[in-house]
Amino acid sequence: MLSAATASRIDRYMLRQLLLALAAVSGGLVALIWLTQSLRFVELVVNRGLSFVVFLQLTVLLIPNLVAVILPITCFVVVQFVYQRLSGDRELTVMRAAGLSPLSLARPGLALALLACGACFLLNLYIVPASFTAFREFQFEIRNRLAAFLLQEGVFTPVSEDLTVYVRTRDRDGTLRGVLVDDARDKSSHATILAESGRLLDSGGTPRVLLINGSRQVIDRQSGRLNVLSFAENTIDLAQTGAGVGTRLRDPIEMPLAELLHPSGAFAPRDVAKMLVEANKRLATPFTCISFTMVALVATLMGTFRRHGSILRPLGAVLTIVALLALGLAAGNLATRQTSLMPLIWVHAVLPGVLAGWLLFGPQLGLVPRALHARIGAV
Repeated sequence: MLSAATASRIDRYMLRQLLLALAAVSGGLVALIWLTQSLRFVELVVNRGLSFVVFLQLTVLLIPNLVAVILPITCFVVVQFVYQRLSGDRELTVMRAAGLSPLSLARPGLALALLACGACFLLNLYIVPASFTAFREFQFEIRNRLAAFLLQEGVFTPVSEDLTVYVRTRDRDGTLRGVLVDDARDKSSHATILAESGRLLDSGGTPRVLLINGSRQVIDRQSGRLNVLSFAENTIDLAQTGAGVGTRLRDPIEMPLAELLHPSGAFAPRDVAKMLVEANKRLATPFTCISFTMVALVATLMGTFRRHGSILRPLGAVLTIVALLALGLAAGNLATRQTSLMPLIWVHAVLPGVLAGWLLFGPQLGLVPRALHARIGAV
């Protein structure tokens, strides 16, 4: 039998490999997904002249949510890979021969799962809502206000869906030359404004342009006549107008847990259901780190050693995780439609881990007949 000090060193040795692999795999996947997600905002850089620094500041706010989503999957991948490699190198065989039980061998994997579970709770309850709120506010600011300051020379810049600005040239001091504004925000008075020059202003966070020596042309819908108003100076508000301007609807992912569990305000029943589903997901999803890890431990620690290995158990574990991910999406959609099915979110998160633990540790704890355990392990 191994001494407690030796067993502790083995645990640290395996846990160190698991942590390094988790950091590498999670970092690689986050970088890849972040790259694909950030492509949605390349248009702001290419067409709107947004600086690369601002682009990074905007897209980096997506990373906490990406980490929270992929952490259970990377836990499974890392545990499956590291334990499979230890088995292929005969290290697990030596550890078993030295007297280590499945529970002892599984301790490093379970420690990793508990750390990942705690990290998911921290992300889901605090970091992700804050970062996603900052992301949405930053995005809203760029699309509705800062975009007005990103006018390019010789380009028709759509500041909003019903407001387009053209600037022929821009001087070094910021003066705009040859300005054209197509303003359709007032549906009853579609105006075309021409000006010799102009200058951008920022009044209380609201972008405006001061136009000098120009004309405002509006077609009278009733008479069909073209009304032209000449001006020496005229200030145009470039912010969007109409319903919902200055405000934006919050997504449930931005709301704190207390507000999700106890909605206050005039919300539609479907919105309340979405909020409750989001709250339950935040509380239940971290446990999938443990469940997915347990699936990997069952695939690598159950059964007898085979010289050439076995593809069935790893393949079965991968297919199980794919099925669990699909069931998780289905459970969330069903719970949104019918709140009485909310417990399915918890069943999906917890039950696989319980069943895997029963299979792996049951014989040692006297909960599973050894004959049944041997029959399952022979697969």
